[in-house]
Amino acid sequence: MAFGVLIHRSDSIYDDSPAKRYQFPSQYLGRMKACEGDWIIYYEPRKAAATRGYFATARVERVIADPTTPGMYLAEIDTPSYLEFPNPVPFSDENGLVERGLINPEGKISGRAQSAVRPLSPEDFRRIVDLGLGAETDILPRNDDVDTSGGFGDEAEPFVFDNRARASFVASRVVRDRIFRKLILRAYGERCAFTGLRLINGGGRAEVQAAHIQPVEANGPDIMSNGLALSGTMHWMFDRGLITLQDDLRITLSRHVNDVEGVEAMINKSGIAWAPDRAADRPHPQFLRWHRDNCFKH
Repeated sequence: MAFGVLIHRSDSIYDDSPAKRYQFPSQYLGRMKACEGDWIIYYEPRKAAATRGYFATARVERVIADPTTPGMYLAEIDTPSYLEFPNPVPFSDENGLVERGLINPEGKISGRAQSAVRPLSPEDFRRIVDLGLGAETDILPRNDDVDTSGGFGDEAEPFVFDNRARASFVASRVVRDRIFRKLILRAYGERCAFTGLRLINGGGRAEVQAAHIQPVEANGPDIMSNGLALSGTMHWMFDRGLITLQDDLRITLSRHVNDVEGVEAMINKSGIAWAPDRAADRPHPQFLRWHRDNCFKH
């Protein structure tokens, strides 16, 4: 097994869904098979608009032939393992290339940097993940809130970074929720998607909450497009199926709401949810459909 880097663009022509699958041609089969059962890092190339650089890590569950496209293959991702970085890592920084394995013997960037699938050394993997997770005090766990009893599942392998046992760190629901909250609140400018209000308490903390559209308990991934920034009241209503979103982000109230006028006075006058500027960060129709089909009270 080996670590790897997978190049992904939000406007990719391939059938990619980073938290679920990665489609690739046969020329990369050997490299991808080497990553089977191990961890990869997603990289968005510099030529992509508003590139995020190295932006997430995940574990490759298995590699199979694409049943729908002859000559293509799929790397199936262990969805619960997928974790976006709160601090996307650039291709290079003040110390040079972050992925140092791309430097050839002449000290130049190797042509391997153009490969959509490429191996990654353990040292580069640890460096990129540590930079991506950062050291913000609102994300790092306290000693008393890290669950060291398990990982992503009973059969999950230990995940070790830089001689420190960090399986519990990355797998911890507490830590993942903190990272998810940071990403969602940043994308929404700390505003409630339904009301448009940005409320800050006396301690300077945003009152808005990060809500999963498809809950984690229902196999919903910790990704931006499965999240909304919501006030406490709107979060409560959303989780109980009293309010939802259409694919075009129109806000829809359930007929079970007992104070329609009061709720309508709270939400955006446009009737359209506030959404992030980056298209890839906006609520994805597949998660919105899940909410309408499984949670919303029609």
